[in-house]
Amino acid sequence: MKTFFPQFENNPKAAYAATIALVVALAVLPLVVGLAGNAWVRMLDFALLYIMLALGLNIVVGYAGLLDLGYVAFYAVGAYLYALLSSPHLAENFEWIAAMFPNGLHNSIWLVVPLSAGLAAFFGMVLGAPTLRLRGDYLAIVTLGFGEIIRIFLNNLNAPVNITNGPQGISNIDPVSIVGLDLSQPIEIGSFTLQSVQLYYYLFLALATLVIIVTIRLQNSRLGRAWMAIREDEIAAKAMGINTRNVKLLAFAMGASFGGVSGAMFASFQGFVSPESFVLSESIVIVAMVVLGGMGHIPGVILGAILLYAIPEVLRYAAKPAQEALFGTEIVAPEALRMLVFGLAMVLIMLRRPEGLWPAPRHGKA
Repeated sequence: MKTFFPQFENNPKAAYAATIALVVALAVLPLVVGLAGNAWVRMLDFALLYIMLALGLNIVVGYAGLLDLGYVAFYAVGAYLYALLSSPHLAENFEWIAAMFPNGLHNSIWLVVPLSAGLAAFFGMVLGAPTLRLRGDYLAIVTLGFGEIIRIFLNNLNAPVNITNGPQGISNIDPVSIVGLDLSQPIEIGSFTLQSVQLYYYLFLALATLVIIVTIRLQNSRLGRAWMAIREDEIAAKAMGINTRNVKLLAFAMGASFGGVSGAMFASFQGFVSPESFVLSESIVIVAMVVLGGMGHIPGVILGAILLYAIPEVLRYAAKPAQEALFGTEIVAPEALRMLVFGLAMVLIMLRRPEGLWPAPRHGKA
């Protein structure tokens, strides 16, 4: 509990009480929010997906100090792998697959999610290998190009062989099914009904918790300290015997694997994927979550992910009434006003808190 509740580090009972209170609050949250409509629970689901994405990028940017503007590529890799292995698309376009699987591919989540993480980690190393000597702006440009290359490939791999269905995307993707429980269907517990978005919330919450635990363990491990040494001074780290090449590749691979898992969950939740979901702006938003929350600080990154996803979505509902009250119905479009307020909020945050909303504590400094 030391990482999240430092004020209770000398009081284990208070730490356990705070943990139990947090668990109960997270368990009840979708039930309370669901009273206002499923759209708000859906927002919670996507916030958890962005938490996983931000924590994965935090390994690369926050721990290792490697600026990655193409992180959405790993998100896309995980989503498309799940879509291809859990939909009838391949069986409809390849006769030999149709002969083996007449009803289409419908693989288990226990197979597809680890494959998504592994394939994304492989692409992470593919990205990391040629960029080991690059730093700063040059690294950012190369990673940006990698993200765009993946998106363009997904957009054009529909000819001469239709693999990704191009800009039309892949539909009819299977929802997650765990021990026979289909999360796309509501379930009844006595007189109470849990909707699909609430069931997905608990799945995403479990995965996000697992990612947080793994990230904490990495932060406090020998590997995590090596990443931070490279971030502070790569030359000094190399002089101290750290294999900077392998450590950087591990940072890219570990961060990418979290993106692959998030992508697989996104595909199962939406039931449809297309290249438009993985544009450059998504990478920039995820980087902003890490930077504005507090690079290298897990609670800060979580806070940044929640705020940077929630603020635009809340403004989506508030922008139109505010626009009508301030400007009438013809002067400013609600969408423009929403993004204007969101951008202004980001500028104010960076002016007031340049190290992030919840920066990592600096030990040994007044």
